[in-house]
Amino acid sequence: MADTARHGRKAFAFNGHESGTRHPLVAAAMVLPLAALLLFLFGGFDQVAAQASSVGVMLGR
Repeated sequence: MADTARHGRKAFAFNGHESGTRHPLVAAAMVLPLAALLLFLFGGFDQVAAQASSVGVMLGR
């Protein structure tokens, strides 16, 4: 019964589009500021730089 009640309604985002149709770049733009804040708070910038450097060396760059 609950499934049939939910089936008739559609979930909408703030702009009126269906919630499942958000563009991946919009989703990334929403998440990146939070990710940068967490990296700053936990000192992850050094770790990210070290990992990127390791990957660059491994790829021969």
